[in-house]
Amino acid sequence: MAVLRPLDKLPTLNSGVLLLVGSDEALQQKLAEAILQEKKDFNISIHLAASLPLPSERDHLRPRIDLVVFMIDIKSKYSLKNVEASLAHVDANFFLGKVCFLVTGVGRVNACSIETNAICQLGKAYCSPVLFCELELEGIRVATAQRLLRMLQICAGHIPGVSALSFVSLMRNSDDD
Repeated sequence: MAVLRPLDKLPTLNSGVLLLVGSDEALQQKLAEAILQEKKDFNISIHLAASLPLPSERDHLRPRIDLVVFMIDIKSKYSLKNVEASLAHVDANFFLGKVCFLVTGVGRVNACSIETNAICQLGKAYCSPVLFCELELEGIRVATAQRLLRMLQICAGHIPGVSALSFVSLMRNSDDD
């Protein structure tokens, strides 16, 4: 069981690698497709995982991961438990701006199984932003894809003068207002 580390490999020029971790493979696939359809000026690799740790036999083939997105389905307590269990397999340095929590299914408030406060506390505990969205709606899925693409661009170091840590601190300050 290998711990996922942010800086264990050198970055690849003009590229970014995104890891989507969550129990709903269909939503992961839809989001990945939306991200890949966006206009961008760098190469993107997107990897999908149901949970962490990632298989260790592929360690030598695995690229450097620039951003980890933990997807939590607000209708499924299993989804939250899966993410909480996966967090133990992430190096603490990833939480310096290279992790975010994406909460899906927020458009169906009557079907919620998880308190939003519990998810916000998780974000605070890991010093990582929490994004709420409804990926079933195409417009919101596209907006979420654009936001994640911009975050990936920052985390991969393609925006001069902006680091992942400074970006996350700006996001946290805007959330507190």
